[in-house]
Amino acid sequence: MGHQRAGDCAGRTGEGGRLTLFMRASVPTLLVWLSGLATLILAAGLIRHLAPLGTDVVALQLAFQPPNFGHIVHSWSPDELQRYRQHLPFAFGLALCYGIFGHLLATRTPFFAHLGVGWLCFATWSLPLAAISHAVANALLLWLTAAPRFGLPTVYLTSAGLSLFKWGMLIGFGLVVVYALVRKAE
Repeated sequence: MGHQRAGDCAGRTGEGGRLTLFMRASVPTLLVWLSGLATLILAAGLIRHLAPLGTDVVALQLAFQPPNFGHIVHSWSPDELQRYRQHLPFAFGLALCYGIFGHLLATRTPFFAHLGVGWLCFATWSLPLAAISHAVANALLLWLTAAPRFGLPTVYLTSAGLSLFKWGMLIGFGLVVVYALVRKAE
């Protein structure tokens, strides 16, 4: 059986019965690597910027209830809260970069070509979906950290749910990358 591509999960056939949606060779693979490099640079910068806040950053993202969220925010000094809020515009850029990278890696390179269609579809869409969730959660976090809004539990639930989904998709993509490497080595 020939190599499968991301277009396979889109359901459109081209020449010889091959599925061709998203299979345009005109997009240079340089874009894949540039988006990957931009992702690494932004991630490293954000990790360094947020390091003084410790694990509270992830805990804040996953605070499903207003009291938990408030406990974390109120444990920070005004400077620490400002540090957290300053990272959010760059986190939007990070989400954009990793969303583009994941989609391009799956659709413009043969990296996942030896995997089944289901794995290929997951690899194609997991990082773009994570990026969308990340962007919406960041917008909510920016709003929630601007002023106390503890009377809106649904907003906290939504923000944390989107963050949890984002982390799940990021981890899932990483596991599919490992799986692809192991399968390629066999």
